[in-house]
Amino acid sequence: MKIIYHCFGGAHSSVTAAAIHLELLTDTQRVSKAELLNLPYFDAQIGKDHGRIRFMGFDSRGNEVYITGKKNLGMFYARIMRHLLVLSGEKPKNFVFINTMPYVNLWMVIGGYLSRRLRLKCLGRPIVIYGTRKSYRKFVQLVNFVKDKNFNDHCC
Repeated sequence: MKIIYHCFGGAHSSVTAAAIHLELLTDTQRVSKAELLNLPYFDAQIGKDHGRIRFMGFDSRGNEVYITGKKNLGMFYARIMRHLLVLSGEKPKNFVFINTMPYVNLWMVIGGYLSRRLRLKCLGRPIVIYGTRKSYRKFVQLVNFVKDKNFNDHCC
């Protein structure tokens, strides 16, 4: 199974969720600034990276976990990807697309915009970290749902 966490830019919420999934971050406590900044790809994606699917690791069940930024595709992203899989001869049932955007708060949006879009890391990064820490429990709940989910219905 290939699990792909996706968000707007592929730099914050999808990275955080994938890291929780891979147990790079604990699901039992709040995350620190240093832990977030040490994650691969956290606050590091740029415009040309949108749409690039990046491998994050294997989970405890041997599933491959990926992240990507989808910009404004919203809920259409998973549908488009499934159709591309069919066209390429792949089996869509082997892929799960998890949208992390519903768990993104306003702090993450503002901080991400400042840091990634305007390249004002010194302003945006502390804000996006604050927002990520505020939404962290929601990301943990999402990941726990994903791990417990029967993928026959291709969730999220």
